[in-house]
Amino acid sequence: MLVQETPRIAWGLTGSGHYLRESLEIIETLPDVDLFVTRAAAEVLGMYGIPLKSLRERMRVFQDHTASSVPVGFLYSGHYHTLIIGPATSNTVAKCVAGISDTLVTNLYAQAGKCRIPSIVFACDCEPTVITEAPGQTVTLYPRPIDLENTERLKRFPYTEVAESIEALKSAIDQRMTCLSTSSS
Repeated sequence: MLVQETPRIAWGLTGSGHYLRESLEIIETLPDVDLFVTRAAAEVLGMYGIPLKSLRERMRVFQDHTASSVPVGFLYSGHYHTLIIGPATSNTVAKCVAGISDTLVTNLYAQAGKCRIPSIVFACDCEPTVITEAPGQTVTLYPRPIDLENTERLKRFPYTEVAESIEALKSAIDQRMTCLSTSSS
């Protein structure tokens, strides 16, 4: 008899360092998470001294190695109940809004939407001034109007919730996990 695996969370990392450590801490608290790492995310993890190898020891990690984003196929078989993208760069948010799926994470987002799998996107650029950690320093950034506009546009997409702070991300995840636990009982 074939045993059906419990549906999992697909978590996409992009090339942002904004609340990266905090996002990884949240991942560590969740059951059944697979990590999807873009090429930019792999570079940024290294810049922040977070070895990809250490993440592989704790969870399944898929990297952006193929043109067709082969791991995205898991979405079609009910392997994942939720997609979380966080932290999400303004580039990733813009691609999601424009329907461009040319990275592992943007392809995941596009296919999750087509499969009606809820997505939570932790957008980095959602306020006119953002104070964030960069390697070795804290910096103040001023997102462009287009970045702020794209974050607002993404909020209107079906099956998508946009979190604008680490607290909002935690809350959105808690709500999703509660929804899943009550719908399966």
